[in-house]
Amino acid sequence: MSGTGKSAVLAELERRGHEVVDTDYGDWVDESGPERLWREERIAALLDEHVGGTLFISGCVANQGRFYPRFDAVVLLSAPLEVILERVTTRESNDFGKADDEREKIVRDLEVFEPLLRAGATNEIDTRASLAQVADELERIAKAEPRCQSQ
Repeated sequence: MSGTGKSAVLAELERRGHEVVDTDYGDWVDESGPERLWREERIAALLDEHVGGTLFISGCVANQGRFYPRFDAVVLLSAPLEVILERVTTRESNDFGKADDEREKIVRDLEVFEPLLRAGATNEIDTRASLAQVADELERIAKAEPRCQSQ
């Protein structure tokens, strides 16, 4: 969900030496239809080609569940609505959420999609914790789930 700290924690994980992919950027998502969708062939190739270490992937798209069987863990980063709205208002890394209609979309998305994301998640982290604590918890989850080392 927008404003939960995904980009910040990915930057921290990358700083710590992990491979990270934020599918909100680059050519990972097809936005030509009514829903944002991962370009499945690109995501599959990313997973097929990954060797060694932990890969952290971030994104929120309608077809992400198709890849859940290939992930060791699916982690929902969450925060209360008031925290999310404050973050999107004050962040400088992304303009989304500053306009009233975008904030309304965040509220709607949180109500509609967060329960679905929670149902598919194997873990949830409240991102009111410090950035270091969130990254530590993601690393702990990754170490506890050694199946294929993809997140």
